[in-house]
Amino acid sequence: MSTAEPAPSLLLTLTDAVVLSMKDGEDWFRGWLSVGQDGRIAALGPGAAPPEALAADEVVDVDGAFVAPGFVSAHSHIFTSGMRGMTPGEPLYGWVGVQAQFMSGTDAEDVYWMTLHGCLDFLANGITSAYNFTSSRIHTRYDAATDSRIVLDALGPEYVHRQVDAGRVAGLRMVNSIRLDSELQDLDTAYRVFGETVQYVRDTVPADLDLGASVFGAQQWSDSPDTAVHEAHMMDVHGVTNQAHFLETSEELEQQREKFDWYERSGALRPGFLFGHFVHPDEHMATATAAAGAGMVWQPTSNGRLASGFADIPRYRDLGMPIGVGLDDQSCTDVSDPFSNMRFGMYSQRALHRDAGIVMPREMIRMHTLGSAEALRVADRVGSLEVGKLADLVVVDPTRPDTGPVWDPYAHYAMACGLRNLTRVYVGGRLAALDGVSTHPDAERASLELHARVPVAAARAGLAADLAW
Repeated sequence: MSTAEPAPSLLLTLTDAVVLSMKDGEDWFRGWLSVGQDGRIAALGPGAAPPEALAADEVVDVDGAFVAPGFVSAHSHIFTSGMRGMTPGEPLYGWVGVQAQFMSGTDAEDVYWMTLHGCLDFLANGITSAYNFTSSRIHTRYDAATDSRIVLDALGPEYVHRQVDAGRVAGLRMVNSIRLDSELQDLDTAYRVFGETVQYVRDTVPADLDLGASVFGAQQWSDSPDTAVHEAHMMDVHGVTNQAHFLETSEELEQQREKFDWYERSGALRPGFLFGHFVHPDEHMATATAAAGAGMVWQPTSNGRLASGFADIPRYRDLGMPIGVGLDDQSCTDVSDPFSNMRFGMYSQRALHRDAGIVMPREMIRMHTLGSAEALRVADRVGSLEVGKLADLVVVDPTRPDTGPVWDPYAHYAMACGLRNLTRVYVGGRLAALDGVSTHPDAERASLELHARVPVAAARAGLAADLAW
């Protein structure tokens, strides 16, 4: 149990909390937690808070509510916040084709406000850290029949920079994932633009918000094995990670599977490399990925929404593969709800394997917090409530509305609670949302801008008739 002395000057203390720290080897306890002025956890422990903890700038008695780490979405496309309910009956390729067409009608300011709205939505729902695939400045549509990308439009680097800006302004901790686009422009230009964007992240995002830059792995969408080679080179040159969408859908499955060898031969498959989705690998692919120290990120809700299939999470777990969990797109989860994501994940695995104990609540919570942080290689900063870590946490009150007696705190948190019980979200010990409403000064404007800009962009892209209001 962590009982370090509180810092001399404290920002916040929460008392009478049921703490689910998610620290390995530590069970839940009823007690208190203090945050220092630096936004990091200064102390926590069972029982009554000591007098020095009660001298914090703010003391909040949570009256027996759960206090847990903020959720980590290890796979997200946050610019999609204006596209909920789009193509409700399409699988991946049809859905992403319409999405790509819509995005071709957006400019840098459009994508800034779309991303800001999405970031604030994440925070209001208890997601305090995210791996974010930025929308490329080269707008394309993927043609599965020819296994190629068709260029729709190309914009300047500010298109990606403004998405980085939105995450910073929102106060969401973020890995900014950048597409290399080496198959669409000369290689020197692709390398230079990628490097400049990585440097923009490092120059403009405060250290505590910057969870790193990453390669937006795109081999699934490329017809050349050189794509994986170029991505591995950028990983080496810039010291960044890589997450690649791969084997997400059963569409054109053999075509997708042929590309695994391209990643394997490229040298990209290593610790710090993740496959996003990884729903349909064969035995060799799963074993080779785990042996290389690479991992995967699971999107239960979007895999269901797009009829992608079921990732074999117990198999990956048994192989020792790092496993993260993501909320994916607002346009394919529709509600960025980590509680629903956990339930859908647990229950789908139980149904698939006909085993009610195959994924238990504590494991599921861990995967969406500390496990995701481990997969992203940022677990030294986020993912659990431990002294010295960033004080990103949620307060979930099982009595508002009442969910009944608590038999097992982890089961109750993951199975019986939801967004309706989420009362407070803190990032670095500072309130980011209260009762589901963002406290950000730009929250109202972000909504107004989103509603004003999406119809205009849809009209530019030839999709105005598809938008009801």
